[in-house]
Amino acid sequence: MTARELESQGIVTIVIGSAMDIVTHCKVPRYLHNDLPLGNPLGAPDDRASHRYSLLKAFAMTDATSPLVTVSDLRWPGDPDWKSVYNRIDDSNRDQLLKMGEENRRKRAENKAQGLTR
Repeated sequence: MTARELESQGIVTIVIGSAMDIVTHCKVPRYLHNDLPLGNPLGAPDDRASHRYSLLKAFAMTDATSPLVTVSDLRWPGDPDWKSVYNRIDDSNRDQLLKMGEENRRKRAENKAQGLTR
């Protein structure tokens, strides 16, 4: 909705994301889709080359005069089979995920006690 309102005021918008079904449902004016794990729409963390690539691809879309969806050819640099294991919880990783969750909660409580926030 924000993108459509900005566009109605003459401000070009481009949404970069990795959840095509959600973003296209919102009917944003311009959407660059990177088929990557959620939370990483520009590429892998600290991968400046992929971030730059995504931004340049998005900037190239600014001249589009009608709604446009562009699917990028950017690929996840890790395991090419990442989709089959993304967000999977089963007996093979259950204990590790429980430990990670406990550590996260412990750290958040510690930060809160120190007055630190996000």
